[in-house]
Amino acid sequence: MDIYEPAEDSLLLQQFIAEHAFGRVLDIGTGSGIQALTAAKVKQVREVVAVDINEFALEKLKNNEFVKLNKKIKVKKSDLFSNIQNLFDLIIFNPPYLPQDKGIEDPALYGGKKGWELSERFFDNVSNYLSTNGKILFLFSSLTNKEKIDEIISEKMLISKKLAEEKMPMFETLYVYLIEKSDLLKELERQGVENIHYLTHGKRGNIFTGVIDKSKLIKSHFPAKKNLVKVGIKVKREGSKAMGRIENETKWLKILNKSGIGPHHIISNDGYLVYRFVEGQFILDWAEDKEEKEIKKVIIKLLDQCYSMDKLMVNKEEMHHPLKHVIVTNVGNPVLLDFERCSNTEKPKNVTQFIEFICRMDGITVKIDELRELAREYKENICDQTYASIKLRVLA
Repeated sequence: MDIYEPAEDSLLLQQFIAEHAFGRVLDIGTGSGIQALTAAKVKQVREVVAVDINEFALEKLKNNEFVKLNKKIKVKKSDLFSNIQNLFDLIIFNPPYLPQDKGIEDPALYGGKKGWELSERFFDNVSNYLSTNGKILFLFSSLTNKEKIDEIISEKMLISKKLAEEKMPMFETLYVYLIEKSDLLKELERQGVENIHYLTHGKRGNIFTGVIDKSKLIKSHFPAKKNLVKVGIKVKREGSKAMGRIENETKWLKILNKSGIGPHHIISNDGYLVYRFVEGQFILDWAEDKEEKEIKKVIIKLLDQCYSMDKLMVNKEEMHHPLKHVIVTNVGNPVLLDFERCSNTEKPKNVTQFIEFICRMDGITVKIDELRELAREYKENICDQTYASIKLRVLA
């Protein structure tokens, strides 16, 4: 395997090492070792770890006279972070960034089919190895797809600053970014949330996943064994004009959790909410291959939750079309999601809205006219007797 010798990109990145290197430094994909060797000469640097998957490059670097004489530098084989421990104050990455050419294999040049896949793998895990106030020096090319790189960085709760932009021959531009953890990421990590990854987004919020050690949630003089729990993290979506939605959802989750409704609230603060992640399928996807009897059991459980909210004089909203608001677990327990629009009301309508959904739902048979008539009675007088009649009509 050939070594990627220093070229314009390496020399451009090298210009920023002295200014930003301190403490413990990790050089990923070290190749010729130009960045690691430069970092080792910085007074504020106490250790440099240079890694690569190219054993020939590693052997050559180990035999470098400066490396032999300088105890700061450690050279080891690692596929990105596969053989890395500890935290670093600066992580340097000049990845292979070209889109794959058909029929040519050269891991020193190609970053994946579209050029950014290897960089995405890097950003998937970099936060786990970056100190709280650590920095990343990252170089990439316009051929890699700058918009995609910016999107990946943002989705990892990282923030970037462009240090350099240099136009090259053949319509290529090189970029050097200085990247660090956002204040939100730092806060979540202080709270014990780890391995944070972007999942999806709604109209008003972005959803991430992570894990948290359950023992950190229990105040005890006797630390429990590490027991990682998967969590969902909701944060306000950039550009959303909705105000106070996360705070409102947090308020109602705390209240409704007491009635067994909604995902379990874990921690929250201004601008974010962490809750126990619910594994399962959205209700219509779950119902596709289920028998009517099993579907109706889940429907009844959901009606019970709706009735509990009605008695609490709470409107969840969107129960007439809860396609993305109900997850059914693999043991058939339905969990309501998304309480951003939840509010107190004198005329709750969770049950009546959900009845409309039931009347339109495939896979079950109900007497629609009779069920809607009962819904009208229930609307006028929310009581146990009318609600019991509704349940019987659904099960009939």
